[in-house]
Amino acid sequence: MLQDLRAKVNEEMPKTEVVAKAKRRRFTAAEKQRLLREVDACQGSGEIGVLLRREGLYASYLTTWRRQREQGELDGLSPQKGGPKPDPQAIELAKLRRENERLQERLRQAELIIEVQKKSRRCLDWPSRKTTLRQAQGRLWTSGDDPGRRAIGRNGRCAASLPGTGCS
Repeated sequence: MLQDLRAKVNEEMPKTEVVAKAKRRRFTAAEKQRLLREVDACQGSGEIGVLLRREGLYASYLTTWRRQREQGELDGLSPQKGGPKPDPQAIELAKLRRENERLQERLRQAELIIEVQKKSRRCLDWPSRKTTLRQAQGRLWTSGDDPGRRAIGRNGRCAASLPGTGCS
Protein backbone atom coordinates (compact mmCIF):
# COMPACT_ATOMS: atom_id res chain seq x y z
CA MET A 1 0.00 0.00 0.00
CA LEU A 2 2.78 2.41 0.75
CA GLN A 3 4.39 1.54 -2.55
CA ASP A 4 1.11 2.14 -4.35
CA LEU A 5 0.82 5.53 -2.70
CA ARG A 6 4.37 6.48 -3.73
CA ALA A 7 3.75 5.37 -7.31
CA LYS A 8 0.54 7.39 -7.39
CA VAL A 9 2.31 10.52 -6.05
CA ASN A 10 5.14 10.12 -8.60
CA GLU A 11 2.61 9.87 -11.43
CA GLU A 12 0.71 12.98 -10.31
CA MET A 13 3.80 15.17 -9.78
CA PRO A 14 5.00 16.97 -12.85
CA LYS A 15 8.48 16.40 -14.05
CA THR A 16 10.64 19.24 -12.76
CA GLU A 17 13.49 19.18 -15.11
CA VAL A 18 15.66 22.31 -15.48
CA VAL A 19 16.24 23.42 -19.03
CA ALA A 20 19.88 24.27 -19.68
CA LYS A 21 19.22 27.61 -21.34
CA ALA A 22 16.00 29.47 -22.04
CA LYS A 23 15.37 30.29 -25.67
CA ARG A 24 14.59 33.89 -26.46
CA ARG A 25 11.44 34.45 -28.45
CA ARG A 26 11.71 36.42 -31.65
CA PHE A 27 8.82 38.00 -33.48
CA THR A 28 8.77 38.83 -37.15
CA ALA A 29 7.42 42.17 -38.32
CA ALA A 30 4.29 40.44 -39.62
CA GLU A 31 3.64 38.83 -36.20
CA LYS A 32 4.15 42.16 -34.45
CA GLN A 33 1.72 43.88 -36.80
CA ARG A 34 -0.85 41.11 -36.36
CA LEU A 35 -0.64 41.32 -32.56
CA LEU A 36 -0.88 45.11 -32.62
CA ARG A 37 -4.00 44.90 -34.82
CA GLU A 38 -5.53 42.48 -32.31
CA VAL A 39 -4.66 44.80 -29.41
CA ASP A 40 -6.14 47.77 -31.28
CA ALA A 41 -9.35 45.77 -31.80
CA CYS A 42 -9.72 45.12 -28.04
CA GLN A 43 -12.41 47.38 -26.58
CA GLY A 44 -13.49 46.03 -23.19
CA SER A 45 -11.54 46.32 -19.99
CA GLY A 46 -9.24 43.38 -19.44
CA GLU A 47 -9.29 42.19 -23.04
CA ILE A 48 -5.71 43.30 -23.63
CA GLY A 49 -4.59 41.42 -20.52
CA VAL A 50 -6.32 38.27 -21.75
CA LEU A 51 -4.61 38.65 -25.11
CA LEU A 52 -1.20 39.17 -23.47
CA ARG A 53 -1.63 36.05 -21.30
CA ARG A 54 -2.86 33.98 -24.22
CA GLU A 55 0.12 34.97 -26.40
CA GLY A 56 2.63 34.95 -23.53
CA LEU A 57 3.62 38.60 -24.02
CA TYR A 58 4.60 41.46 -21.75
CA ALA A 59 2.99 44.90 -21.93
CA SER A 60 6.42 46.43 -22.56
CA TYR A 61 6.53 44.53 -25.87
CA LEU A 62 3.41 46.38 -26.98
CA THR A 63 4.91 49.73 -26.02
CA THR A 64 8.08 49.02 -27.98
CA TRP A 65 6.20 47.68 -30.98
CA ARG A 66 3.84 50.68 -31.06
CA ARG A 67 6.82 53.03 -31.05
CA GLN A 68 8.39 51.04 -33.88
CA ARG A 69 5.12 51.18 -35.83
CA GLU A 70 4.93 54.97 -35.41
CA GLN A 71 8.50 55.37 -36.63
CA GLY A 72 7.85 53.11 -39.60
CA GLU A 73 10.33 50.44 -38.54
CA LEU A 74 7.80 47.64 -38.81
CA ASP A 75 7.39 48.33 -42.51
CA GLY A 76 10.75 46.69 -43.16
CA LEU A 77 9.14 43.79 -44.98
CA SER A 78 7.34 46.02 -47.43
CA PRO A 79 8.83 46.15 -50.94
CA GLN A 80 11.51 48.76 -51.32
CA LYS A 81 12.19 51.08 -54.18
CA GLY A 82 14.36 49.39 -56.76
CA GLY A 83 16.34 50.69 -59.62
CA PRO A 84 19.93 51.45 -60.41
CA LYS A 85 22.07 53.25 -57.89
CA PRO A 86 23.01 56.82 -58.80
CA ASP A 87 26.46 57.30 -60.25
CA PRO A 88 28.83 58.79 -57.62
CA GLN A 89 30.51 60.91 -60.30
CA ALA A 90 27.16 62.37 -61.34
CA ILE A 91 26.41 63.26 -57.73
CA GLU A 92 29.82 64.92 -57.36
CA LEU A 93 29.32 66.79 -60.66
CA ALA A 94 25.94 68.13 -59.53
CA LYS A 95 27.45 69.22 -56.22
CA LEU A 96 30.30 71.04 -57.97
CA ARG A 97 27.87 72.75 -60.37
CA ARG A 98 25.79 74.04 -57.44
CA GLU A 99 28.94 75.34 -55.75
CA ASN A 100 30.06 76.96 -59.01
CA GLU A 101 26.71 78.76 -59.38
CA ARG A 102 26.91 79.94 -55.77
CA LEU A 103 30.43 81.31 -56.26
CA GLN A 104 29.50 83.00 -59.54
CA GLU A 105 26.64 84.78 -57.76
CA ARG A 106 29.02 85.95 -55.02
CA LEU A 107 31.45 87.21 -57.69
CA ARG A 108 28.65 89.10 -59.44
CA GLN A 109 27.66 90.74 -56.16
CA ALA A 110 31.27 91.70 -55.38
CA GLU A 111 31.72 93.23 -58.84
CA LEU A 112 28.50 95.19 -58.40
CA ILE A 113 29.67 96.53 -55.05
CA ILE A 114 33.02 97.57 -56.54
CA GLU A 115 31.25 99.32 -59.42
CA VAL A 116 29.00 101.21 -57.00
CA GLN A 117 32.03 102.27 -54.97
CA LYS A 118 33.74 103.57 -58.12
CA LYS A 119 30.67 105.54 -59.17
CA SER A 120 30.15 107.00 -55.71
CA ARG A 121 33.76 108.17 -55.64
CA ARG A 122 33.31 109.90 -59.01
CA CYS A 123 29.96 111.41 -58.03
CA LEU A 124 31.22 112.69 -54.71
CA ASP A 125 34.37 113.86 -56.49
CA TRP A 126 36.77 112.46 -53.97
CA PRO A 127 40.08 113.34 -55.46
CA SER A 128 42.83 110.78 -55.58
CA ARG A 129 46.14 111.48 -53.86
CA LYS A 130 47.66 112.68 -57.13
CA THR A 131 45.08 115.44 -57.54
CA THR A 132 46.39 118.89 -56.68
CA LEU A 133 44.62 122.10 -55.85
CA ARG A 134 45.23 123.46 -59.36
CA GLN A 135 43.51 120.45 -60.91
CA ALA A 136 40.39 121.15 -58.86
CA GLN A 137 39.68 124.13 -61.22
CA GLY A 138 38.97 126.77 -58.70
CA ARG A 139 36.93 124.62 -56.32
CA LEU A 140 37.35 125.26 -52.61
CA TRP A 141 38.41 122.48 -50.24
CA THR A 142 36.86 121.85 -46.88
CA SER A 143 40.15 121.94 -45.00
CA GLY A 144 42.91 124.05 -46.48
CA ASP A 145 44.78 122.41 -49.30
CA ASP A 146 44.06 118.85 -48.22
CA PRO A 147 43.11 117.02 -51.44
CA GLY A 148 42.03 113.97 -49.45
CA ARG A 149 38.85 115.76 -48.31
CA ARG A 150 35.58 116.10 -50.19
CA ALA A 151 35.47 119.00 -52.61
CA ILE A 152 32.93 121.74 -51.93
CA GLY A 153 31.85 123.92 -54.80
CA ARG A 154 31.43 127.71 -54.77
CA ASN A 155 27.71 127.31 -54.14
CA GLY A 156 28.38 125.31 -50.94
CA ARG A 157 27.20 122.02 -52.42
CA CYS A 158 29.14 118.97 -53.48
CA ALA A 159 31.35 119.67 -56.50
CA ALA A 160 29.67 116.74 -58.19
CA SER A 161 26.58 118.89 -58.65
CA LEU A 162 28.51 121.56 -60.55
CA PRO A 163 28.17 121.61 -64.31
CA GLY A 164 30.98 119.97 -66.23
CA THR A 165 31.99 117.55 -63.49
CA GLY A 166 30.46 114.51 -65.18
CA CYS A 167 28.18 113.57 -62.28
CA SER A 168 24.51 114.18 -62.14
